[in-house]
Amino acid sequence: MAPPTPPSRSTQTSPEPDPHDDAHPALHPSVTSVPVTPGVHLAGGSAYIEPEDTREKSSLPFDPETATPGPSWNANSYFAPKGGEKDRPSSPTEVAKGAKSGEELLRRLSIIPDPSKQKHDLADVDPRAAHPGLNLSGRVISANFTVPYSIGYSPGNDWELNSRRGTSALFDSFSYLASASSPWNHVLVGWTGEIQELPSARPPSSASFRATTGHVQPNKAAAPIPVDASKPPPPPPEGIRIGRKDRDRLEQQLERDHGGKVVPVWLVDEKDEKTDTVLLKDQSRWRRYAEYELYTLFHYKVNAPADGRAARTSWANYYRMNKLFADRILELYQPGDIIFIHDFYLLLLPSLLRHRLPNIYIGFFLHVPFPSSEFYRCLSRRKEILEGLLGANMIGFQSYSYSRHFSSCCTRILGFDSSVAGVDAYGAHVAVDVFPIGINAAATQKQAYGDPVIEEKVKAIRELYANKRIIVGRDRLDSVRGVAQKLQAFEIFLEKYPEWHGKVVLVQVTSPSSVQPDKNEDNRVVNKISDLVARINGTYGSLAYAPVQHFPQYLDKEEYFALLRDADIGLITSVRDGMNTTSLEYVICQKENQGPLILSEFSGTAGFLAEAVHINPWDLGGVADAINQALQMTPEERKEQHTKLYKHVIENNVQAWTNNFLKRLMTNLSSFDQSFATPSLDLTRMLAQYKKAKRRLFMFDYDGTLTPIVKDPQAAIPSDRVIRTLKTLASDPANAVWIISGRDQAFLDEWMGHITELGLSAEHGSFMRHPRSDEWENLTEKTDMSWQSEVIDIFQHYTEKTQGSFIERKKIALTWHYRRADPEYGLFQARECQKQLEKTVGKKYEVEVMTGKANLEVRPRFVNKGEIAKRLVQAYGEGPDEAPDFVLCLGDDFTDEDMFRALRQSNLPNEHVFAVTVGASSKQTLASSHLVEPKDVISAISLLNGKSDAGNVGAVAVVEGSIPESRL
Repeated sequence: MAPPTPPSRSTQTSPEPDPHDDAHPALHPSVTSVPVTPGVHLAGGSAYIEPEDTREKSSLPFDPETATPGPSWNANSYFAPKGGEKDRPSSPTEVAKGAKSGEELLRRLSIIPDPSKQKHDLADVDPRAAHPGLNLSGRVISANFTVPYSIGYSPGNDWELNSRRGTSALFDSFSYLASASSPWNHVLVGWTGEIQELPSARPPSSASFRATTGHVQPNKAAAPIPVDASKPPPPPPEGIRIGRKDRDRLEQQLERDHGGKVVPVWLVDEKDEKTDTVLLKDQSRWRRYAEYELYTLFHYKVNAPADGRAARTSWANYYRMNKLFADRILELYQPGDIIFIHDFYLLLLPSLLRHRLPNIYIGFFLHVPFPSSEFYRCLSRRKEILEGLLGANMIGFQSYSYSRHFSSCCTRILGFDSSVAGVDAYGAHVAVDVFPIGINAAATQKQAYGDPVIEEKVKAIRELYANKRIIVGRDRLDSVRGVAQKLQAFEIFLEKYPEWHGKVVLVQVTSPSSVQPDKNEDNRVVNKISDLVARINGTYGSLAYAPVQHFPQYLDKEEYFALLRDADIGLITSVRDGMNTTSLEYVICQKENQGPLILSEFSGTAGFLAEAVHINPWDLGGVADAINQALQMTPEERKEQHTKLYKHVIENNVQAWTNNFLKRLMTNLSSFDQSFATPSLDLTRMLAQYKKAKRRLFMFDYDGTLTPIVKDPQAAIPSDRVIRTLKTLASDPANAVWIISGRDQAFLDEWMGHITELGLSAEHGSFMRHPRSDEWENLTEKTDMSWQSEVIDIFQHYTEKTQGSFIERKKIALTWHYRRADPEYGLFQARECQKQLEKTVGKKYEVEVMTGKANLEVRPRFVNKGEIAKRLVQAYGEGPDEAPDFVLCLGDDFTDEDMFRALRQSNLPNEHVFAVTVGASSKQTLASSHLVEPKDVISAISLLNGKSDAGNVGAVAVVEGSIPESRL
């Protein structure tokens, strides 16, 4: 492997989109580039990026002398560059060569900081040996929305890769997995992000170039050029075109120059198959649904109502993006790989992978908060999001409250049983657990205290704010970060405690948000903050003193660490937050000063850092009191608080978080049998096969499938939408549509008989009425029915004992219903009745006792829905051009399992058969897919009829390559 080639200083202009084109003037680079510490040089990158410099780097991706679990990265980098292949150990085995004891082996692998105090299980060293039954490959494939780099493109040249801002802890986790310190091999899969054309790629006068890269500096020396008005201006370029060679070059660069294998996902608008060229147009659209709908709602904000068209389009793009991620991962997948999926951009990915590989190992971690069910219910695609997540084997959250909210949503919205341990869904147990993420504590400490530039800046800040106590806040420009609440509380503090006037300064750094902002909200937040700063400084400041120093910018790494070291108080007032890593970095940087940390109880970090001073950011007076309390802490109190916080942050670092998550996932995989899991129906695959098929067979149950279960069976009449949907489906000459129900002939004739194209089967296959026929065929004409009198006697006995139960007499079967009875007592009586029937009638006659949805049914043993399904399939013939090439079978209860069994035993190819069980109960089934309720059934059938709705428009976009123009 060639050594990494850092970008030269001349290429350090970031290719990221310029966020300032339409932004508030206060966010313009001319304002945000002002240094916090005047008089000190501006070396370094941002507070989240390791600058590309020429300082010597270790050939290993960690410092063995100071490493805590995992490698010792730069705390603010994402991937530490690795040395040449000859210098880098190829595996943990190579690192372990020559170890004379188990303790030395663990120290070499950087798995324990103190071998005398900690014990490690086998999973820390060799996961495959620890869990032999899982047949692990030893590889983790991480799926993240973007790769760790902002990417610049110039045709035919090497791609420009600059570190991407944001989520440093997560990228440190990937760095750890890719290092020799981890027992895993690692691949990172992520979108390229918005690719930017470099200035050399097009003339600066290009309209497209201005649109994609932001401001273009005019050439002031250029004279005006006459324009011929008779000639139309040339059309602007329609986007960025990238050929196969350039795409391959990027993939090779990512694999060659950076730690671990990084595989890009190409999200394109068009692809020319002849030239193998892709076209990128509106690249930011892949973010819109996640950042405008999900991020907003997950942080307890609600968007203004709109007509629905934009939401429909953004949802379709969100679905397509997750589908393309699934395709890319499956290209790389090997049996035994663990798929580790991250955050709200990829909530559908677990289920999309589960559709294709039912036994795949999937862990998911949500880095942002999860809302309560009362708020989550406002999300229009609430069911699809939950179903997507439940494709994972284990789902992790930052705090217990977020995990509890998720489980509650699965119960309230999908009807699945749940507990604090997880959710029982689709025939399997999906584990739910809490894993507060940490930072690379050792690397953070080394950087904060090991750089002479930082020491110089620390000194400059102390001189700048001499004889003043410094309160530091560092937040994103987002209303949920609580900057306005912080300033208002500080204003109350100055009013309430005048003795601190001239003695305290609040240094507030506000950097641009990592998500695509709502510009109107952005401007409102900026204006609010600016007004508050001006008001506070105008009221309590003077020519020599400004109590608030506000810096709306990214900080250099050196300035960031210097501020954290110099601070007397860290103040975080988030009103809704996941894991706030600034608080963790503050604790590390306060090793000498031992300043107290004031932390919002609404941050995911609050439960993680119990020793901090917790505040409610909405209680402005309470925050003011907490500031005063923190300023008056004695050195002993500060030391006691900091010692506990420091120990916690050091021990619960990002490497430990990564290991703990994967070990818990493996434990859950070993503990719960996932082989019976039934994923949700893959609408994309179903629609694609339907369009290819020429001979299609449909078999639908009625109660609980086409219509909801109701207390009075006679009230379960089909809606107008159900009738119209079935009639449209059956009108296609290539479709044979059958209703196979436990209902009697009279009911089916009354409500379905007028659709002459439908085939009907009554009483679980005892009677059949073929399409375009009025005659019913009795398949049980010669059957001995003498058993019925004994069954009636037993049913009558239990009817008298069970208030609300009743008997339904059909021509062939007898059914005892208890859906109107008390649920618990009715179920108890049903079990007693079933035992009596099986001991008596079941032994004397060829009948079987079937349990259904709140009923018991006795029928001849040879009569079941499976026989009808078998008969219908065989009627086509068995030749390659005779058998149906699309079969959709839907049912909700035990009696429908016979149909699923018959289809499994047929010779039809698996990709042609869609056997779908319906209902929220987490049952083990012979079906291959799952839908939650009858409404989903009608939506799926409507999709085949060419009528997409907001829920299935994503499948249409994937199969047809376009999004239907509709708001419905």
